[in-house]
Amino acid sequence: QVQVRESGGGLVLPGGSLRLSCECTLPGSTSIYGLGVGWYRQAPGKQREMFATKAGWGDVAYAESVKGRFTITTDNGKNAVYLQMDAANEDDTAVYFCTVDGTWGQGTQVTASA
Repeated sequence: QVQVRESGGGLVLPGGSLRLSCECTLPGSTSIYGLGVGWYRQAPGKQREMFATKAGWGDVAYAESVKGRFTITTDNGKNAVYLQMDAANEDDTAVYFCTVDGTWGQGTQVTASA
């Protein structure tokens, strides 16, 4: 059974950086590198938005809203997924969710504000 837990949320200044982590418990010898993973976010009053995904053994894709600013990576040794957020702006304020092989975490709040 896959379990997912996000961390690293908090306050970030406009133009600043923040790194989110997503730690996973995977069954047996499953490699996170072979699983589809992604980051979603939901701002107040808005629908959940998919903005960064990585296909199992495959490519990454980003929404235009974060392309060039955010980077999704995985660490096979730690069974972890990371989101590096750079050049943050107030539109990035949202609850951020990690998904691994279809399993969702509880989310972590990110607030971009001066």
